[in-house]
Amino acid sequence: MSPYVLVVDDDEDVAETIERTLQRAGYTVAVAHRGADGLQLARQYPPDLVVLDIMMPGMNGIDVCRHLRANPDLAPVPILFLTARGEIADKIEGFEAGADDYLTKPFDLRELELRVKALLRRTRREEGEHLSERIEVGPLVLDCNTFEIVTPEQRVLLTPVEFELLQFLMRNAGKVFSAEQLLQHVWGYPPGTGMPDLVRVHIKNIRDKIEPTPRSPIYLKNVLRRGYMIVNDLPI
Repeated sequence: MSPYVLVVDDDEDVAETIERTLQRAGYTVAVAHRGADGLQLARQYPPDLVVLDIMMPGMNGIDVCRHLRANPDLAPVPILFLTARGEIADKIEGFEAGADDYLTKPFDLRELELRVKALLRRTRREEGEHLSERIEVGPLVLDCNTFEIVTPEQRVLLTPVEFELLQFLMRNAGKVFSAEQLLQHVWGYPPGTGMPDLVRVHIKNIRDKIEPTPRSPIYLKNVLRRGYMIVNDLPI
């Protein structure tokens, strides 16, 4: 069965172009032109991936993204923002809301197709390779089947991009990685590409979910001028 992609964009011409492009690539595509309609459609027919505009009448894309992430049934679904808002602050806001990737308009159709393919491939690889697997570092337990992280205080659901990052760091507990290295090793960015600020946003989001006091982290540490690490000698 072909992957099902939900496109939410108020520009009918852009939405139709995206729909044709993804259908030619072999995907099943549904389209909504308002944020609230897209959210309702996602609840009725959960997609494998959402392509989401930000600037829409009524409920904007940021709010739709937050609602999707707050729904346990939809939280694991990859979300790609496709928007004319291209400033760094806009991208950070999108990632803070829970996006997995961000592409600005005007966009190249081939790049869109590749981004969608990469997001779906990563999600399906994780489902196939890590079924029922758990990664434990001290009191932290990462369930690779459900994308949930268990701490002494709570069990919380990670977004796909948060899961990828935390999984990599927990598999390499005690090792320090710079933002540039994480862009390369976790998401496959070529050297010199990608934005380190976005790694910092994902680190902040993960800390908000796993740390008792996010501003004073005990699990996911900064190492001055070197990068980030999961501490590997945590007491259980």
